[in-house]
Amino acid sequence: MDEMTITDYLAKGGVVTSPQHLPPRYRAEVLRIMASFVDSELAGAAGFADQINRGPGVAERIAAARIVMEKTSHAAQILRLMGEFGADTARYASGHNWTDRLPRSAPVGTLRAHGDMRLSVFNYPLTGWADAVGMNLLMGQAVGLQLADHTHASYQPLAEAMREIAPVEAQHTQLAHDGAAQLIAAGQAEALQASVTYWWPRVAMSFGNQSSPREAMLYAMGLRHQGNAALRDQWRATCRDTLASLGLSAPAD
Repeated sequence: MDEMTITDYLAKGGVVTSPQHLPPRYRAEVLRIMASFVDSELAGAAGFADQINRGPGVAERIAAARIVMEKTSHAAQILRLMGEFGADTARYASGHNWTDRLPRSAPVGTLRAHGDMRLSVFNYPLTGWADAVGMNLLMGQAVGLQLADHTHASYQPLAEAMREIAPVEAQHTQLAHDGAAQLIAAGQAEALQASVTYWWPRVAMSFGNQSSPREAMLYAMGLRHQGNAALRDQWRATCRDTLASLGLSAPAD
């Protein structure tokens, strides 16, 4: 199948099942999506691992450890797919310091290190248990929307993997919601609100630019089905409702 034929095929909703004989641009974009996910999961797990022993009780520490383990497992699952594309998967064992973070005061959207594909939100440090819960509450909603889009990707092995990963990540978001309710009941609503206020613009940045030529290209390739602006709007609406149910408020955009 030549490049023009497969481009038309993908534009009409077709799917592919193997990395063989794919147009270079399509291969590059699939790899970019996978690398961003893997790097974000590994960086997210590394940051949250530091918070495990800050949990206020054994149950909370178990929940945090579970999140770290499952995020690392999800990274490994997608990393195996990257290996089928010829990616050097061994570099992920030592290629980056996944705990590395910018100063807390770094401007929103500060660029990451060269070759590190984590979402920019994972460049910022957590400052304690309430901060970890607040960040996970907001980011979990963002991840859910992004994964839902990936479950329809035209590269079928990626879509199938994301269908397995999505419900587990949804459980992480529920753990964050439960943790937030417990913190509020313990009189820590003010700390949690401060965390929400800090992380809100940083999580919003994870949806990327409003629109771009690359976004249109991903539509044509069947690798995206909703735009950045639409996903961000859904995230804002969902998070506002979630925060209101907890007695918290979303910052003004």
